[in-house]
Amino acid sequence: MNTSCFSPQSRRAFLGSTARGLGAVALASLATPSLGRAAAMPGVLGKLPLPQKAKRVIWLSMAGGPSHLETFDPKPKLAEMHGQAMPESFTKGQQLAQLQGQKLICFGPQHEFQKFGKNQTEICGLFPQIGSILDDICLVRSMTTDAINHDPAHMFMNTGSQIAGRPSMGSWVTYGLGSEAANLPGFVVLTSLGKGGQNQPIAARQWSSGFLPSRYQGVQLRSKGDPVLYLGSPAGVSMEQQGSDVDAINSLNRNHASLVNDPEIATRIAQYEMAFQMQASVPDLMDVSAEGAKTLELYGCVPGDGSFAANCLLARRLAERGVRFIQLYHRDWDHHGGIKDGVAIKAQEVDRACMALVGDLKQRGMLESTLIVWAGEFGRTPMSQGGSGRDHHNKAMSIWLSGAGVRGGQVYGATDELGYAATENVATVHDLHATMLHQLGIQHDAFTVKFQGLDAKLSGVEGGKVLKDILV
Repeated sequence: MNTSCFSPQSRRAFLGSTARGLGAVALASLATPSLGRAAAMPGVLGKLPLPQKAKRVIWLSMAGGPSHLETFDPKPKLAEMHGQAMPESFTKGQQLAQLQGQKLICFGPQHEFQKFGKNQTEICGLFPQIGSILDDICLVRSMTTDAINHDPAHMFMNTGSQIAGRPSMGSWVTYGLGSEAANLPGFVVLTSLGKGGQNQPIAARQWSSGFLPSRYQGVQLRSKGDPVLYLGSPAGVSMEQQGSDVDAINSLNRNHASLVNDPEIATRIAQYEMAFQMQASVPDLMDVSAEGAKTLELYGCVPGDGSFAANCLLARRLAERGVRFIQLYHRDWDHHGGIKDGVAIKAQEVDRACMALVGDLKQRGMLESTLIVWAGEFGRTPMSQGGSGRDHHNKAMSIWLSGAGVRGGQVYGATDELGYAATENVATVHDLHATMLHQLGIQHDAFTVKFQGLDAKLSGVEGGKVLKDILV
């Protein structure tokens, strides 16, 4: 079409009518006071193609790479071969991280394993509380990943790609399903460190929305101190005045939206509204005084201490308020040395809290609609590093899932006798993402967004498969 016949005024009018026609409902519900501010964020999917078992996801990220050999994958043969040369048949031609070209020595599990649950499944004795709920979780011992260093491995676990700039899984989920929370973000991130002290950075791009609209990116809440910086109103400014300011700003944004076809204006309006709503909702969320001593004892936390346990309690509270995707990062699992003591510290920090989260959701009737995933970004080598630690390893790792149609009390997959590589029912990150989306009612291979000429999707261009054997 030759646009030279249009005057600037008619072109502006055309764009204005287009913007109003496509976005009127969304903009009005977000920004018109008469319609009320408490409007949950919508998703782009209508009727879901699959039965929805999970309404929400709580993803417990053990940042640094937990050793499957000191957590959930017993290897008596590796214990027998402790101190001996690693058989070359396992490692020849294989990619290693920092052990490449070095003499490879077998390093036996550093802690005893014990049997738990109806099926007497063996896991490390450092995790008796997780052992007590083993009938409610599915252990996957055959998980693998493509990446072998921290940042790309986090990127791959979060986005399905090692390339920066792709949407995180939390963004994909909220983009598709929206959120049931009227006054909180649909995707919330909490981080904790613990006593290990290795403050390995976690980049905010891990919860980025990538090429999806920025309103779907994760929002980090600080679990210690002010949960969100600059959230409070300035001294002397009332909530009514703050609300008037938001209305005035959004009125200008709506006027601008009528002139240009920019979807980020809707995001800007939504962000102003969400920030205003969070001024009241976040303090209420963080105030756990009404939980009672028994609940705090169950989780093993002190209010406001910023621990993983406190974050697990906040995760349950976020889930109750309709937040769609909740991701907890607990750092300092990167045990290149001192793995025996290091894993013992980490176990003490997460064991009770994981049990409490699963048990608390179960007794509230929420576990059946909440998918919980416990995973690091990779595993560790069965060979020693520095005599007391383990290197990064992408050919074998253990994760577990619970709730939302996951078959509890089950072990899925296996590694070889030394724990070097997954050999039975090998699972990939794409498979894990596909399974998560499946339980959310989303057909993973049809949930795509056109990007750079390709149909991009969370479960990867090469595709993943739903791990149906772990599902009820």
